[in-house]
Amino acid sequence: MKTKKIGKDKVNVITMGCSKNMVDSEILMHQLRVNDFEVSHDSEEDDSDIIIINTCGFIDRAKEESINAILAYADEKAEGNIEKLYVTGCLSERYKEDLQKEIPEVDAFFGTLELPALLEKLEADYRQDLLGERMLMTPPHYAYVKISEGCNRTCSFCAIPLMRGKHISKPIEDLVQEVKGLVKNGVKEIMLIAQELTYYGLDIYKERRLAQLLHALNDIDGLEWIRLHYAYPSKFPSDVFDAIRELPKVCNYLDMPLQHINTEVLKRMRRQIDRQGTKEVIEEARRRVPGIAVRTTFLVGFPGETEEEFEDLLAFIEEMRFERVGVFQYSHEENTLAHQLEDNISPEVKTERANRLMQAQQAISFELNQEKIGQKLKVLVDRIEGGYFVARSEFDSPEVDNEVLIEMQENDYLRLGDFAWVEITDATEYDLFAKILPKEK
Repeated sequence: MKTKKIGKDKVNVITMGCSKNMVDSEILMHQLRVNDFEVSHDSEEDDSDIIIINTCGFIDRAKEESINAILAYADEKAEGNIEKLYVTGCLSERYKEDLQKEIPEVDAFFGTLELPALLEKLEADYRQDLLGERMLMTPPHYAYVKISEGCNRTCSFCAIPLMRGKHISKPIEDLVQEVKGLVKNGVKEIMLIAQELTYYGLDIYKERRLAQLLHALNDIDGLEWIRLHYAYPSKFPSDVFDAIRELPKVCNYLDMPLQHINTEVLKRMRRQIDRQGTKEVIEEARRRVPGIAVRTTFLVGFPGETEEEFEDLLAFIEEMRFERVGVFQYSHEENTLAHQLEDNISPEVKTERANRLMQAQQAISFELNQEKIGQKLKVLVDRIEGGYFVARSEFDSPEVDNEVLIEMQENDYLRLGDFAWVEITDATEYDLFAKILPKEK
């Protein structure tokens, strides 16, 4: 058993789930640090007195991972290896009462918007003056920026409104201040994230203002790339396409989860758009922003999805040739509208359909990447690994998209966070290989 240290306790923050959760953890960790706590993230050391688990409750697999983490640290507490165990985040928001009964070893559970209460429990002051200040867990040259909280959409499969509440936009001036602070500390690329980007501004400005936000962020000195994640296809604000095309710092990249294409499935999903409307918004994106890379995700195995409806989705992927595709299998979530439907697609069929989609996309990705051989691209170096500088172009987001592998040569002087111009020399399904181009004199 540990002996008590003199002074403030050491806190280890464990983050589960998505980039939005990571931002919440970064804010929490900075608040603790300014309160003189020693803070680590996902540390494998066993010298922390307090564990805070920021949970995910989105789908069954994510919930299972969060619960397993809680149980593991509950055992650590029972053995006297840690003193306090706190749980926050989406799972805690959604199932707080059940969790309190089932895992009494946890000292307290907090919801997604209860940061002040969590800090109070730790006898730490909540510093409201620290607007946007965070302890980054990403490499220092990029950061995620959450422009809103919650969601007003009514997708029948989604539990996010149950965990995150209604849509709340952050004012433009607050976001500009936050990004300026990040840039001052070395950030060169920001990923704008939200449950639904295109709804931004409707609650506080009574109109969609994502394009205006992009213009304001584009004026920040020192910021080089702005990337858009999690847009919604229904009623997409067309002025955002103009901003992507015209503003030099906004990457030619758009992450727009479509979920499906078959109109009947989209109706059951309550996506507020049909097949034709979905296709039109992608065609408009490509027409108004030549060369744009579109990332999307699809959901297979939704209740009642017939083989014919799935084949419609498969044909759509092959027709549209998306630059980036992710596939999820439907998870039957209680208290969602879709939970009233029978979850009548077997796990085996869900897996088989997901694999077929990804196989189709793999072939498309290979062909699109082969077309890049000989092209010159500006890339950002993320890390060094296995004798390569591992970088990304403006068409790729961290962790989910293609990487550009630049073999390290004796006279190469790239550092992490550096930009460089490269020529693509080879390509696989998900990686590009490149050589550094000499700087122009």
